[in-house]
Amino acid sequence: MATAIPPLKESEKIEFGDTAPGKLRERDPGKLVVASYNIRYAVGRFLISSGLLRKAGLLGSHRREAQVAEHIQTAARAFSEGKLLPEIDLLALQEADKQTRRAGGHHVARELAEALEMSWIHMPAGIPRGQPPKTRQWWLDFEEQISLYDSGDTGVGLISRFPLSDVTRIDLPWQECAWRPRLAMAATVCAGPYKLRIINAHVDPHAAVGGQLEQLELLVQEAESSTGPSLILGDFNTLSKKKVGETRSFLESHGYTTPFATGTPTWRGAGIRLHADWIFSRNAKITKWGVARPLNVSDHWPIWAEVQMSV
Repeated sequence: MATAIPPLKESEKIEFGDTAPGKLRERDPGKLVVASYNIRYAVGRFLISSGLLRKAGLLGSHRREAQVAEHIQTAARAFSEGKLLPEIDLLALQEADKQTRRAGGHHVARELAEALEMSWIHMPAGIPRGQPPKTRQWWLDFEEQISLYDSGDTGVGLISRFPLSDVTRIDLPWQECAWRPRLAMAATVCAGPYKLRIINAHVDPHAAVGGQLEQLELLVQEAESSTGPSLILGDFNTLSKKKVGETRSFLESHGYTTPFATGTPTWRGAGIRLHADWIFSRNAKITKWGVARPLNVSDHWPIWAEVQMSV
């Protein structure tokens, strides 16, 4: 049975930010470049090695504020300069921390949006305060946890050049990791005469295949409430061949397709390469796509797709 979701505090509810409304009308709305990035609170690429050093007491955080600030600016250049990927119109973020100690007090989604001069939305997870993490499999225990009484939070976000409407919070069923709620967010991108429904998800890595598919079922239900073109994208945490195959088969059985070949590396650590991140589309034509390498802001690489819009 899924863990009951406690009501969110005011500080944990959705935030909207509009940093440069005049810039939203400058791009051709007929082609939308969408990217997805588990930014891992902009702390860098070394998940496994940093986790081992931290457990051994050999890794401090005295430079964390400056380090995260530098990484946010690095990410902003990557998404705007057109070198690693085309200049983006919309960016879906996962693990976007809001003023946690592990992120050096930075509000990652807001600051990245400000650097890109775009609108932003942040949807916090609502981390339980004072609840210790559950013991997990050793290979999933490298992440730096948010401190038990840290007033900050993590969550998902959207950064957009075009207006967003009909924003919806989707609390995913979670069982294996009660201290870390899993969520997704949906929003409609309004690009001139075109509309595209986006669902940005961060699926639980601790769940077995069945638990992950239960979360995907909720995403599909939300997507089916709209008959127009839609994307389901984000970090699906498909950390095994079985999870990769089952996730792809499940979404394809519901009318979604993806241009990414099964096994495309989007995450790396200690020499391992895994396909964790996806973009699935329905009633939307993807003309170009790719993985933005190298970028060392996170242990993930951003993935992107150019969507040909239609009315």
